[in-house]
Amino acid sequence: MPKISAPTLVLHREARRQELISAALELAIEEGASAVTVSAVAKKAGLARTSIYEYFASSADLIADLVIEELRYFNSRLTQAIAVSDDPFEKIALWLEEGLRYAADGRHMLVKSLNAIGTSPTRSEDIAQEHRALIAPLQGAIAATGVKDPRSAGSFLAAVSDSASVRIDAGADPEEQIASAVTFALAGLRALAE
Repeated sequence: MPKISAPTLVLHREARRQELISAALELAIEEGASAVTVSAVAKKAGLARTSIYEYFASSADLIADLVIEELRYFNSRLTQAIAVSDDPFEKIALWLEEGLRYAADGRHMLVKSLNAIGTSPTRSEDIAQEHRALIAPLQGAIAATGVKDPRSAGSFLAAVSDSASVRIDAGADPEEQIASAVTFALAGLRALAE
């Protein structure tokens, strides 16, 4: 029986899986999403290529898990950012600010590029569920503002966020873009809530 480095085999396997995800993340950040292959991840983690298949059915599954891990990381950042307030407008401002800071640090490009190279079709719903989890707190805050059509207001906020993100990606000053996006978004929401 192989030597395990955790109190139980289940914990050992989860720790090994996390090591592989970390190795894949490092490769993606250092060399780009296309560098995330089973062989490259195995080499980075110091394992045989065939060992990867004990944890992931294919490179597409590995990439899907990497995307999900990154979306969960982003979600935890958003959740922590908005936890400091009960005011729905402030929650929205904090959510936008943190989302755009995530864009400014470049990590959102990782998810985009990983999704572009292809994830497992059977995992698409898992990824979509993580995307929905990102916006759930925002949807609740929008509804709490009293706007008549929260769905439209959410679409407008998404457009403001997307526009600011594109400008940040193009080299515009992140803090200026964040401040402008938040000011514009809150003014519009307040007008819709009247």
